[in-house]
Amino acid sequence: MNDKILSLLGLCRKAGKVTIGSEAVIDMVIKQKSKLVIMAKDVSENTEKKILINSHKNNVKALILNRTKDELSTALGKFCAVISINEVGFGNKLEKLISEENQQEACI
Repeated sequence: MNDKILSLLGLCRKAGKVTIGSEAVIDMVIKQKSKLVIMAKDVSENTEKKILINSHKNNVKALILNRTKDELSTALGKFCAVISINEVGFGNKLEKLISEENQQEACI
């Protein structure tokens, strides 16, 4: 896999620092255990709205990744559209990589 973001997400999963699924992610956000929430670009509007409301209410950053549910699922080995990163170091690195990618796309 040549995709730094998806590779790092796979590493997070292997390290046990990821929660998968919208309800489980919302639970982690409410419990203040989530450091970053990542959603696939094709997440449903209803799920996106629930995640954004809960993330905002609990001061957890939520980002939309420019990858589909299928791409995200392949990297993590389990079908998903929403994940929570539950470790600060991984969260910071992923936030930086996603931000850099979004800036590059804005320049194109």
